[in-house]
Amino acid sequence: MGLKTALGKLTGLVLSGLMTISIASAGAPAASAAPAYTGMRDMTTMELVRDMGHGINLGNTMEACGDWIAQWSDGTPQDYETAWGSPVITKEIIQGYADEGFGVLRIPTAWSNMMVDDGTYTINKDFMARVTQIVDWTIEANMYAIVNIHWDNGWVNKFPDNKTECMKRFKTMWTQISDNFKDYGDRLIFESQNEELGWESIWNPWGDGTGKAESYALCNEINQAFVDTIRSSGGNNPKRHLLISGYNTGIDRTCDNLFKMPNDPANRMAVSVHYYTPAGFAILEEDADWGKAVSTWGTQSDYDELNGWMDMMKSNYVDKGIPVIIGEYGCPIKNKESDSVRRFLSSVCEAAYTRQLCPVMWDTPGGHYDREGTHQLNDRALHDAFVRIVPHTPDPIELQQPTEPPTEAPTETPVLAGDTDFDGVISSLDVVITRRCLTGDVKDKDVIRAADFDTDGQLTINDLVSLQNFILKR
Repeated sequence: MGLKTALGKLTGLVLSGLMTISIASAGAPAASAAPAYTGMRDMTTMELVRDMGHGINLGNTMEACGDWIAQWSDGTPQDYETAWGSPVITKEIIQGYADEGFGVLRIPTAWSNMMVDDGTYTINKDFMARVTQIVDWTIEANMYAIVNIHWDNGWVNKFPDNKTECMKRFKTMWTQISDNFKDYGDRLIFESQNEELGWESIWNPWGDGTGKAESYALCNEINQAFVDTIRSSGGNNPKRHLLISGYNTGIDRTCDNLFKMPNDPANRMAVSVHYYTPAGFAILEEDADWGKAVSTWGTQSDYDELNGWMDMMKSNYVDKGIPVIIGEYGCPIKNKESDSVRRFLSSVCEAAYTRQLCPVMWDTPGGHYDREGTHQLNDRALHDAFVRIVPHTPDPIELQQPTEPPTEAPTETPVLAGDTDFDGVISSLDVVITRRCLTGDVKDKDVIRAADFDTDGQLTINDLVSLQNFILKR
């Protein structure tokens, strides 16, 4: 569910009255447009996740839901899209994410919106078309798109009470979603669910352990049904890369031995967890009955806690060949010190990315990204920090090669690959300089040649990743 702010009926009415942009002005969804990209590359899911870089969520938008929306509006896709405060999404908003350097857009979706309540669980064709249009814009902007079943009014919580009907609903919905996107290429990823796979009605994590195995077994069964449904559908879906929801997307619970990745004949899966730790800073804007709000972040213990959680995911998954996407991480800006917000977001991004996890920041209207004006991150220092961590280099930098071989043996000192400061030692300073080479801040040809860590004649993001891994494993 992330950090969504559920608006009441009155707020929804006010917002609906203020939203005067029509769907037509944003570009009406095409009824049967060709997919934006149909290619399926010969790459592992680990390689694909690494290619994503880092990402952002289109939060409080297509997953906005609530019975009051239909009651107090015309019940159109636009009414749902704007119900929690978002403007109508435009192609320019989506392109802005790409221009800011994000490589993946997660599109949380409540597919039950506008669904006819007749037991067939038929997804509304207009709502489907609108989500499809946003996916198209995302892929056209050269980003990856992640589509899921989000909280969706919480019907997934009813699995323990009516497993047969809930499983029917789950499979029926994914059958329709996968069929709609069957011809899309590998820049579209399906995510099985959001945070709801785990039920306190079966197992109370703060209790005596009763029911734990049963709750985990149900989570595993649902994830397996998701994989089986997608793999049995047509088009590119038998080979589509899939994102498997961890147990309540908690890191510790997903690293529990009872959580199992599904069996997948294509072996193209990653696991999803979320990171909102410590909750007093990352979730609470004010004190609650279960915790106190904290306005600052950045002590040594804060960093140790962050690195401990990221190390846990790396050792339990990445080191075992299973890619990881941090599907949500973030913090509110209300009642928070701005430096701490920037420090937390950039630190989580870096801690995840340097361990080969893909971090996807949670963001909602009025949050970190300006959807209505600049189409940029509001905090430009945060933008700069993200670029330093994940350089935005869409094309490789071709290193200049001599047009003719030298007439005599070179007299220059051989360059140690990765030693960009030429001190004879590979260190974290070399990582910083390599990043600056990738962003174009450093233009010295000798330094760029030294930054070519894999010595293949090109300076790419792979050189930075290899250098970071070399230092981490040394």
